Amino acid sequence: MEQKEYTNGEITIVWKQDVCIHAAECIKALPQVYNPMERPWIRIENATTEELKAQIAKCPSGALSYHPNSQEK
Repeated sequence: MEQKEYTNGEITIVWKQDVCIHAAECIKALPQVYNPMERPWIRIENATTEELKAQIAKCPSGALSYHPNSQEK
């Protein structure tokens, strides 16, 4: 299963290509972040961590998920 990860330092978004049903809910919610015509197609820096978490929670297929990054120094 192919997956890609994108981080903003606070969280890492995980996108599982094989799970994605292309409902485009992510694009509708945050078009400044998700643009399938660009590479990379996820520009995590274009939204706040809270905006990203809220959008990912609405992904109908579960293809998008996230995990907090370690704050170890």
